[in-house]
Amino acid sequence: MSEGDNGRGQGSVRSAALWAAGSQYCLFALQFATSVIISRFFLRPEEIGLFSVALAAAMIVAIIRDLGLTRYIGRHPTADEDTVRHCTVIAVLFSFVIGAVILALAQPAAHFYGEPRLFGILALIAGSYVLAPWSIVPLALLSRRLDFRATFTIEGAAALANSACSLILAMLGFSAESLAWAMIAQAAMRAVVAQAWRPTPFSFNVRLSRLREIAAFGSGSALLYLSGGVSLRMPDLIVGRMRGMEAAGLFSRGVALAGQLHNLVAGAVSSIYYPAFARLRDEGRDLGPYYERVVAAHGAIVWPAMVLLAVLSQPVILLLYGEGWSEAAPLLAWVALAECCFVALPLHMDLPILTGRLRQLLWFNLADTVLAVATLAAGAALGLEAAAASRIAWGLGWFAIYAGWMKRIVGFHWPTMIRIYLRSAGLAGITALPALFAISVWKTPATLGFGGLVVASASSGIAWLLAVFALRHPARDDLVSMASHALEPLLHRFRPRTA
Repeated sequence: MSEGDNGRGQGSVRSAALWAAGSQYCLFALQFATSVIISRFFLRPEEIGLFSVALAAAMIVAIIRDLGLTRYIGRHPTADEDTVRHCTVIAVLFSFVIGAVILALAQPAAHFYGEPRLFGILALIAGSYVLAPWSIVPLALLSRRLDFRATFTIEGAAALANSACSLILAMLGFSAESLAWAMIAQAAMRAVVAQAWRPTPFSFNVRLSRLREIAAFGSGSALLYLSGGVSLRMPDLIVGRMRGMEAAGLFSRGVALAGQLHNLVAGAVSSIYYPAFARLRDEGRDLGPYYERVVAAHGAIVWPAMVLLAVLSQPVILLLYGEGWSEAAPLLAWVALAECCFVALPLHMDLPILTGRLRQLLWFNLADTVLAVATLAAGAALGLEAAAASRIAWGLGWFAIYAGWMKRIVGFHWPTMIRIYLRSAGLAGITALPALFAISVWKTPATLGFGGLVVASASSGIAWLLAVFALRHPARDDLVSMASHALEPLLHRFRPRTA
């Protein structure tokens, strides 16, 4: 399959979105079920917290593990074999640097938190990143071609390996270490299947000048992703240090559940935005109207989902994880509401990179990181729930930091954006009404149970569907088009055949 990477369009963007969405839902179901089983039956909050702190410490460094290669390949005019060969060499060499840095941090981290087990967990995580480069370049090439059928095969195999390993080892009593071993199993499987699908053999037949050129692009974005990694991963580190490992586990579970739902409803389609906007840029199109459609799609899907999750946070936590995790419910509610802020300006990192504003983006991202750390530290000093609530303050500040700059980059119109926000807020409110009735009039959050949760969620889903049309939400036509395209094969099967 090595030939043909020069092409940019194996199928329409719409078909790619459907494949990406389908794969995202399957992977979500597997990963979600695994996390629920492990948290409910095998690992306590403090054990989850221990792994979360270790992973957070590693990810601050490992967030730059591909050194910008995915975006370099995505924006390259041809992505020819010479480019692939040089990118593979950089990926392999850099992975050893990342692994060595994580290993060097292991002992200081264990000492800082007073948890000797952090050393072994971080050492295992470091080993998983050494395997990462063998999948980075193949996945970048397949995503460039919008071949999400192939990426689903790769990621599905990797997710199965992770789930099987973590469940088996957790049952055998490996505690938090079972999750670290599962990362190694996942990275190994992803590498094997990716290389089978799109081989990228390692070769020293490279030119130093070309390596420097690719590395220069990656190093330009390395500080950016390092800064982003701090803001994303610092919560576990701060909460773990200030409130202990049990608090870190509860906080991590709330953040993870909100993030998983976000990825479920929007993450799959988001994966095609970068190559799609790259096409629009190459064609000289005005990005503003297309960006407004992306904002509308997030507002129509993510906002109602997050508000509904916030309303049903307690019954969701009790049903999934049991009474031992009940303190995570208010944390989940705050984090879910904060997610609405962060999707109000999507692609805030992708589009500046695509339009050549990497240096400016770095300064904006540094300001964002300082705000994230400051608000979280202030909240954590007051308590665990205040730490979760601080994410809303961060989200509002984040929007203020990026709003004007994104307008200058994309060229959207504020009157249109405000209409989108208002209708999305109305849509979210209407969606949540049946759930609010269910937990305040019909039953209580503690007594809603599985049947009540299903009824409340289904009723809210019907309310959402009706409100999309009643409010004439700007994303209505796109949602109808996507649904029609998804149902076309089924409808075609039942159409009467003509002579």
